[in-house]
Amino acid sequence: MASPAAGHRQATVLQRAAALLLALSFCCCFRGGSGAGARPASASAPSPSPKVPAVIVFGDSTVDTGNNNGIGTILKSNFPPYGRDMAGGPRPTGRFCNGRLPTDFISEALGLPPLVPAYLDPAYGIQDFAQGVCFASAGTGLDNKTAGVLILFTFANSILCLSSSILESDLRNARSLFDPCRRAVKSVIPLWKEVEYFKEYQRRLRRHAGRARARRIVSDALYIVSIGTNDFLENYFLFVTGRFAQFTVAEFEDFLVAQAEWFLGEIHRLGARRVTFAGLSPIGCLPLERTLNTLRGGCIEEYNQVAREYNAKVLDMLRRLMASRPGLKVAYINVYQNMLDLITNPSTLGLENVEEGCCATGKVEMSFMCNDKAPHTCEDAGKYFFWDSFHPTEKVNKFFAKKTLDVCYEQLF
Repeated sequence: MASPAAGHRQATVLQRAAALLLALSFCCCFRGGSGAGARPASASAPSPSPKVPAVIVFGDSTVDTGNNNGIGTILKSNFPPYGRDMAGGPRPTGRFCNGRLPTDFISEALGLPPLVPAYLDPAYGIQDFAQGVCFASAGTGLDNKTAGVLILFTFANSILCLSSSILESDLRNARSLFDPCRRAVKSVIPLWKEVEYFKEYQRRLRRHAGRARARRIVSDALYIVSIGTNDFLENYFLFVTGRFAQFTVAEFEDFLVAQAEWFLGEIHRLGARRVTFAGLSPIGCLPLERTLNTLRGGCIEEYNQVAREYNAKVLDMLRRLMASRPGLKVAYINVYQNMLDLITNPSTLGLENVEEGCCATGKVEMSFMCNDKAPHTCEDAGKYFFWDSFHPTEKVNKFFAKKTLDVCYEQLF
């Protein structure tokens, strides 16, 4: 007989899968703007002597500034109301937020441009990337299999689109409906590909700035890495990649930490010297997880415990890695505690809702389900911790940026 915990987990998995399929079904009917070509003007002139010459970003949707706009995935946010509170007026750029991300605030605080450009955004060139560049991709993870999770759901949704059209009309209509779904069946950018883009970036930088200056930019830059949540919530605990059968939870944590160590070793080999690496947040307290936790209510403590265990292993790995590579400095960012402090004491930042997102109902919506036709979107995102069911508001991102900068000044600069 299955244990109550196992039954709860199975119910949560089924609910999560249903939510993903619902979002994918909606994407075939809703088409957003491109988000590309909207190159912003700087809010202020960059400092002539910033403490670092560039901010270079790797990771997932927490730091993706628009790379997914240019690839064949449905996991995008380049449409309203995303970006509605950007300085200068509403502008959906592909950031999973109502405004800017922590990396944008960090860049501006260091005297660099106020927005870190996405590497795949055609509105930017190498002259922009010389001061900051983002290789991150929403939906990716440390595990390469995480980047392909949505392929399975998009394929399932394509079959649903096809079947629905056959029932309602004829094969020709079914084929026309199937095509846009089929075109979306592509992976987001896996972490190894982000590293390959970094190599390509360096080649372009050398041609643009010369070898000596390019080397200084790469070695003196601040590297920001934020990744890992999708590996657990959209991979291991969703039971779609087979990792749950291959590893125990503890073994999967070890596997991910080994992947993180490989990645940090690679970018160090390629010239990175000052890096921030974010731990996991209390992932069981994201609005989507609270919604799926219908049997018990509140945060999913099992997931939070996994986050704490993983974070402890990351810390141990970082100590070993820096001991073996004297030229490398990696500052651990305690996102878990930073987020928990705000959830526990929201009034310190003037927040009123830390359980739901501002967009739509705030319970399950993100990406295409968070759109300008969705009802119930809040008027003042500044009162909310979360913008959608997964990502923080600009106000909280600014708070996280300050926390990261405090650590940088203590350990890296």
